[in-house]
Amino acid sequence: QVQLVESGGGSVQAGGSLRLSCAASGYTSSSYCMGWFREAPGKEREGVAAIDSDGTTVYADSVKGRFTISQDFAKKTVHLQMNSLKPEDTGMYYCAVATAPCMTAAFTESWYNYWGQGTQVTVSS
Repeated sequence: QVQLVESGGGSVQAGGSLRLSCAASGYTSSSYCMGWFREAPGKEREGVAAIDSDGTTVYADSVKGRFTISQDFAKKTVHLQMNSLKPEDTGMYYCAVATAPCMTAAFTESWYNYWGQGTQVTVSS
């Protein structure tokens, strides 16, 4: 059974940083796409960043230059380093894994097979 556990959320002031982590267990395929999504109150969930098993990354325009997604193969963990945080970055952040490369579907929710429970990020002005 695949499980994803997010951690690292919290409350920060605008301009601050947070590092989210997503630890995967029970997933054995060497091909995957792991993504981070966020859902703000009253808004639809949106893709933030994704990384392929080959290391290819993709970012939403709203976070380019501020967020960095990376992976630790040995620990089966994906990180999302978030710098220069803005109040509009506030939301519940979810990680997800797809059993196929991201290709053009990195921010398509239905592409993903497994989801974590989420971790809250709150950025105050």
